[in-house]
Amino acid sequence: MAAEDEKSEAVGPVVSAAHLASGAVPELSELEYAVIIAGNAMQRWYVRCMAASGLGGLTAMEVQVLHSVNHRDREKTLADLCLVLNIEDTHLVNYAIKKLAEQRLVATGRRGKEKTVKITRQGAQACQAYQRIREALLVESVRALGLDRAEMSKAARLLRAVSGQYDQAARSAASL
Repeated sequence: MAAEDEKSEAVGPVVSAAHLASGAVPELSELEYAVIIAGNAMQRWYVRCMAASGLGGLTAMEVQVLHSVNHRDREKTLADLCLVLNIEDTHLVNYAIKKLAEQRLVATGRRGKEKTVKITRQGAQACQAYQRIREALLVESVRALGLDRAEMSKAARLLRAVSGQYDQAARSAASL
């Protein structure tokens, strides 16, 4: 294992932009690259898994919105969905809702001036089909890796904490 670590250090951190890794915390560039490739892999997975469960043609955003609307079988507002998914541009989520409603996967309504969204029976069935395929193809293969589940939770907490730093830095950059 020590030889592997030495070899890895000789190559340097695995990053997508070496000029960004040359700063004070190169590990941040490593994390950024890991998030980029994991995010792209997850988006590809969302689309392919949903297609395998019988609903081809949905984008990754639409799949995410569908699952968020289905979460706990409660009506959501557009603002709720944007907040939970950390999406600033409400038009993106609104367009996803429109496409999902056209396919009768969600139903829209109003609570005062706010747009609301609720899962339909057909939408809930699509989420269940997705879950079955996810269990068979993804969860089983991840479980076979033997990863420590507490470490996975720790990594998720780290990513949520770091995302807050990116949000704050974005606000600061917008004020420059």
